[in-house]
Amino acid sequence: MQIDPRHTSLVAIGDSFTEGMSDLLPDGTYRGWADVLAERLATRTPGFRYANLAVRGKLIGQIAEEQAPMAAALGADVITLVGGLNDTLRPKCDMGRVRGLLEHAVETLAPACKQLVLMRSPGRQGPVLERFRPRMEELFHHVDQLAARHGAVVVDLYGSAALGDQRMWDVDRLHLTAEGHRRVAEAVWQTLGHEPVEDWGTPLPPAVRAAWAARRASDLRFARRHLGPWIGRRLTGRSSGDGRVGAHVDPETGRAFWVTPDDPTAPGPVQTWHRVEPETA
Repeated sequence: MQIDPRHTSLVAIGDSFTEGMSDLLPDGTYRGWADVLAERLATRTPGFRYANLAVRGKLIGQIAEEQAPMAAALGADVITLVGGLNDTLRPKCDMGRVRGLLEHAVETLAPACKQLVLMRSPGRQGPVLERFRPRMEELFHHVDQLAARHGAVVVDLYGSAALGDQRMWDVDRLHLTAEGHRRVAEAVWQTLGHEPVEDWGTPLPPAVRAAWAARRASDLRFARRHLGPWIGRRLTGRSSGDGRVGAHVDPETGRAFWVTPDDPTAPGPVQTWHRVEPETA
């Protein structure tokens, strides 16, 4: 497929992976791969606009029903959609329903942008990945089929040994580190037809295995601080995204808005960009 790398606008939708957890900034906000990609694209296009509508914890039904229509209404050059993995991690998951909702989201978005970007998400090597691998691979097979039918491109991160490396993941074992997000941004950048800046799949140096006592202490901290609360939310039907809206969604009106750099020649971090209201018909 011939891809035009000249992009003037980007909308990102999804869950915590696209929101940017755990690429934490000093002010307590998250950056993440989508912000990194937007900052890079902005250096190529004066007047570049960006909106990140992703919210942690969201299931594919919420993404399809809440975020996809907002993204479609903005009329971006590029829309990225990553979703469904939160569904696959639930004890009970109707994969037929997940596939249908993902297809609904793609059908909403594909006609509304010049290039839709889908993704085979990375997985942290370990027992969790092995347990849910069949569901994940079923989801990714469907992603490939949808991309072929709707002219989308797929960023394939699933088989990456580098992004599967446990050192690329935060202490919660669910979200990428800043380095992981940076590599994902590079992978999307290249998929959109831009010249490579680096090899995002370069493996990390060989790891030094921690002592048994240190590994057990780490496991206990993880269980207490992250696994326990995560299980509690699953059992009570709560989500870490309850009551939250995307970074570029007005909480009062529920409407999405753009941000754009103050200085097109030096865009800087997305968090410093100013708000621009979308045009209305």
